[in-house]
Order: sequence, then C-alpha cells, then structure tokens
Amino acid sequence: MIKVKRALISVSDKTGLVDFAKGLAKLGVEIISTGGTAALLRSADLKIREVSEYTGFPEMLDGRVKTLHPKIHGGLLAVRDNPEHMKQIKAHDIGLIDMVVVNLYPFEKTIQKKNISLEDAIENIDIGGPSMLRSAAKNYKSVAVICNADRYAEVLQELNNNGGILSDKVLTNLAIEVFERTCRYDAAIYGFLNNRFKADNSFSSFPKDFTFSFSKLQDLRYGENPHQAAAFYKDSAQLDGLSKLQQLQGKELSFNNILDLNAAVDIVREFDAPAAVIIKHNNPCGVAQDKTLDKAYLKAYKCDSLSAFGGIIGFNRPVDAKTAAAVIKSGFMECIIAPEFGEEAKKLFSAKKNLRLLVLDVYGINQERYDFKKVSGGLLLQEKDNRVLKAEELKIVSKVKPTKSQMDAMIFGWKLIKHVKSNAIVLIKGTQTIGIGGGQTSRVDSAIHAIHRAGKAAKGSVLISDAFLPKPDTVTIAAKAGVKAIIQTGGSIMDEAVIKEADKKKIAMVFTAIRHFKH
Repeated sequence: MIKVKRALISVSDKTGLVDFAKGLAKLGVEIISTGGTAALLRSADLKIREVSEYTGFPEMLDGRVKTLHPKIHGGLLAVRDNPEHMKQIKAHDIGLIDMVVVNLYPFEKTIQKKNISLEDAIENIDIGGPSMLRSAAKNYKSVAVICNADRYAEVLQELNNNGGILSDKVLTNLAIEVFERTCRYDAAIYGFLNNRFKADNSFSSFPKDFTFSFSKLQDLRYGENPHQAAAFYKDSAQLDGLSKLQQLQGKELSFNNILDLNAAVDIVREFDAPAAVIIKHNNPCGVAQDKTLDKAYLKAYKCDSLSAFGGIIGFNRPVDAKTAAAVIKSGFMECIIAPEFGEEAKKLFSAKKNLRLLVLDVYGINQERYDFKKVSGGLLLQEKDNRVLKAEELKIVSKVKPTKSQMDAMIFGWKLIKHVKSNAIVLIKGTQTIGIGGGQTSRVDSAIHAIHRAGKAAKGSVLISDAFLPKPDTVTIAAKAGVKAIIQTGGSIMDEAVIKEADKKKIAMVFTAIRHFKH
C-alpha cells in the first residue's frame, strides 16, 4: 500500500478530470502536469506545477518530448525499499511520484476517420504516455497508475476512506488494467501500419507474432446455444465492418445473427447490380441479382422458400416499399441488412416489431487481409479468399462450347460459390440460384441436394462446383437432371474421364484452375 503525496496528470480525454484533481488537492496531493491538462486544471483554480518546471527541461519537438526525462521515470521506477535506488534518487535530486494519471492520444479514434493520412495517424501515436504508464505499472507496489477515467471515483473514495492511502489490491488491479490497455494500443498501431504497408513485399506475408486487439461493443443474449455466454468485440485496427451496424428496430442481436449478417454482407457486395441473399445457418439458401431489388429478392426467395423461413436477408441497395412488401409477404424473417431503408419501407416493417432492421454500407468495407480460425492450443491464419476470376483464365475443355448466357451464369455462380460451405454445388439460371447444395461430405451428395432443391428448374441450368470433380458421377447425375453446362476447378487425375462423360452427355465444361473450399 502507498500514501499518495505527488501525482503526475497528463491526459488526452479530460472527462471527469477536474473533479478528480480537486479531490486529490483536498487530500494535499501535489499535482504536476503538462500542456492542455495543466491549463484546464489551472482554469479550475487548482495549483499546478508544470512538468517542464519540475524537470528543468522544456517541452520540445512540437510536444513529442515532454515527460521522457530521468526526473519523471526515476521518480516512477525507484523501488522504495531498495537502499541503492533511494541513494541514487537523492544524489540526483529526483522526487518520488506516487500516482500517474494518463490516458493516451486517441490513435484508435483517429484512424477511424475516412481517408486518414499516414502522417496524421503517426502523430497520434503516443510515446510518453505509454512509457509513463508502463513505468508506473511495473512499480505498482509503490505507484498508483490510472489509465481509465471510469476509475476516478473509486480511487478517490478509497483515498478518502483511508487517509490518502491505496491498498495493494487496488494498486494491482490498476496495474493490470494498464498492461491490457497498452497491449491493445500497440496492437491497434501495428494493425494499422501493417495494413497500410501490406503492399511492401520486403516483409513476410505472415507476421512472426500475431496480436489481437479487440474492444467489447456489447454483451449478447447468449452464444450459439442458450447455455453459452457471448459478447461482440470490435477490431481496434478495423475502421469498418459489422461494428458499424446501425440498428433501426427489432430485438437485440444474437451471436448467430451476427455470424449470418456477416455472411450476407460478404455475398451481396460481390455483385454490381441490385442483389439479394437469404442466409440460414451461415449458408446461402437463395441468391439473385436483377434490374430491381424486389425482383432480385423474389428470385432469391424462390430458390428455397422452405429453408428461407426465419432467415437473414442481405441487400446491396436501399430497400424501397416494393421490396419491403415482398419481404413481408414471404413470411417470418429474423434480420434485414441493407445500405438504407426508405421511409415507406420503414413504415411497412414497423408492424413487425421483432424484425431487426440494420443499416450498413456494404460497399464501404475494406477487404480484410487475413482470415483466421481458433483451434485448440493455437490459431490458423490464412489470406482471406479475395480471389477474383478473370474471363481470360477460363479454359473450355469440352467439345460443346458454352453459350454467352451460360458463360454469364458461370461468372455469376463463381462469385457466389466461395461463400457456400464445401463440398459446394450450385445450380444457376441467368443471375439467380435455383438449387444450392453445400456442407456435404460427398460432392455427389451436394449435387443431389442442389438438384432436389431445383426440381424441374434444373433443366437447362449451369452447375458450379467449388473444386474439381473427382469422378464422372456428378456429370452423369447433372445430365440426368438436364444441366447443360458445368464450371469446375479441374486438375483431377480423372479429368480425362470427367471430360469424356461431359462430351458424351453433350454438356459444356469449363475449367478455372481456382478452388474455393470453405470449411
């Protein structure tokens, strides 16, 4: 435990600071401070000693150097019961500092600004603040350290109750919070700079150490199941994404809702024309694009209206009254996410009190560099699957050549297939799905599932496969259903037999040499 006699205060966020400093002054605590913080406290009639006066050295380099001085860090790091430390402190006329109150330059807030320049971001990297926090937290047995304005009231109460003394428990908790904060702060800086310089090929694609920095946005009702607790965290280095969701109406979002909303956004932003997707259990059960949003929605819904019940709907255009009416007519849905909702649409949806309406600029999300999955005892990190298929990469391998409309359907389907759980098979007509089979342990089962969903509509369709066809059996099944063209990865040792079966069934076949597994 310590008795607080001298405090150094230097904060960016000055919320609640004046009242806290007045409380310290009433306890006879000497306050030293810097720049704007000192000016604020003086304006509140508090007696303040400038850091530059205390150290005998002026602020310099446009304020980059203020507290980086032995008189500051010596006063923070000296171990009080170490005779040699105290001898050196006395010899150099260094005063002890018993409390540090510092919050950092708002780096995370700064980088959330649109088109932030590298220079502005760098100027908001705090150096002196983290240094003081870490020095004080390292010497937590002798120095109280506060990095969070929410702690002012409880610390002041403890000081008042104990005659200016803070307990070991309080000192320990404050120090732990500091190391958590500086860790998060450094990770945000690393994430921003790593993203900004990611085109620099002089570095490895994957960092040696991968550090997370997330801030809790909200607790969720529960996780995937009611017996699992859950929360939603924001990536400190990410400037956009689902953390920017604006909810207009409806119940609180659940863990599963957020996962499905993410899948919906990932899919609809693939398309330039008005597009709609319906998600169930993180898989699309219908996707379409058309000249108008309501037509796109109706086509997506038609693909699998049974599975669509209770789904998550994603749109890449503002929702108008006609689209809203179509959604309402189709029955119960959990959430709708779109860039905007018209006033008439909002009025129509207001009758559905539990329906969650969410606004997000789906095209305003930057492509993320990494995709990761937590496993027991470790983490799998990979580049996010942002691979785009170019028309010149397609290789026609069959005797029958695909028509232009079939090629257009292939391109549409290939944009979608990477978002369907492997093994994935999708049947396409024009720019709409008519059958989706995903998440099966056999590619044949996925094909059967997609054909079953399509029914008679499978006749004349285009089949999309997320990987190569390992045997001719999928081609045989597809031909029986009336499929007229297939696009697949190619590269199987059975390619020759697969192509032969396509030629036999008069099916056009195209290879991409790109695989889109999604586990």
